[in-house]
Amino acid sequence: MAQPALLDTLPAVGTHADRAYELVRERLIMLDIRPGEPINDDRLADEFGFGRTPVREALKRLERERLVVAYPRRGTFATGVDMTDLSDISEIRKQLEPTAAARAARSASAETRARLSALADEISQIRPGEDSREVLRKDIRVHREIYRAAGNPYLEDILVSLDSHATRIWCLFLDRLPDVASHVVEHVALLHAIADGDAETAERLTLSHVSGFETAIRGLL
Repeated sequence: MAQPALLDTLPAVGTHADRAYELVRERLIMLDIRPGEPINDDRLADEFGFGRTPVREALKRLERERLVVAYPRRGTFATGVDMTDLSDISEIRKQLEPTAAARAARSASAETRARLSALADEISQIRPGEDSREVLRKDIRVHREIYRAAGNPYLEDILVSLDSHATRIWCLFLDRLPDVASHVVEHVALLHAIADGDAETAERLTLSHVSGFETAIRGLL
């Protein structure tokens, strides 16, 4: 089953289709459902206890996000992870993620700033040797919180989708990336910059972080 560490960061959802979407999406981005693997909607419906219709609605949403692909008379499958997409994903993230971080620094509410500051304290406790998958879940959580703090739902949707695909790429190389913890701990300074309202620093640190991800992956190719 999906881990609470990630799902707990998501806003409350109002329908079974929404919940099915979140559950299946997490399995796809963490590669619990492997690239190219068939997806049995009947089995998922039984597991979730939602019925087939919510699961099928969820899969349609995931197909629009290019996380699954449906073939007539063959079924639905997790999309492959194409390393040639790395440049395209990074190009957009380098433009939009710094914008989101700077916007969050300028406009986040006091409550949001307090939440981000507390999250920074939590992330600072990550230590080398921690389970890489759990560390990566914390990275996803940080990104989702920053996107939400930016206060632009259209920007948030785009960045969540891009981060999902970037995470799938990261998961492919997780056992070959020894310094995942340090990469995620970089967010501490970024979260504090946003909480402190320092838009310029937040923008700079975000661009460095996104560029560092691309460099780390390319170093393994």
